[in-house]
Amino acid sequence: MMTTIAVVAIVGIIFIFSFFYFTNVMGNAVRGGEGNLNVLSNEKFTIYKSESCGCCSGYASFLRSKGLDAEVVDLASTNADSVKEKYGIPPDMRTCHTTIVGEYFVEGHVPLEAIAKLVKEKPSIKGIALPGMPSGSPGMPGKKYGDFVIYSISNNGSVGEFMRI
Repeated sequence: MMTTIAVVAIVGIIFIFSFFYFTNVMGNAVRGGEGNLNVLSNEKFTIYKSESCGCCSGYASFLRSKGLDAEVVDLASTNADSVKEKYGIPPDMRTCHTTIVGEYFVEGHVPLEAIAKLVKEKPSIKGIALPGMPSGSPGMPGKKYGDFVIYSISNNGSVGEFMRI
């Protein structure tokens, strides 16, 4: 009888630990390290996207679900490149949508951890980009595979690694 109670207690402790570990530690890793959202709470996110893009709407919904101010501007597909040209986004860094946060552009499905770092550190760059539409990134379905490599675009247009998530 006593061993049964001990086993049930141990299983219960393991369950509770696992629940908190996976919802807090692993959840932040999958969602992009959202522990520092307070840096973003006063920022406005303006998302420029083509009218027909569904994943861009998913990104906007993701931002709003975190309590962030996200405005969507639908563009005809012929006008989408004009926004990217205006902000000096190199062709190989361009994705389906461009988000403006403060004085920076954020190109693609960039996790909040990278945007928070950008806003907090205020580097002397034009913006950051996550090329492609990686599975498991904010607004994209599927599991995350490998690191997300977020690139910085300097004021002279050169590209370098900003961070990996």
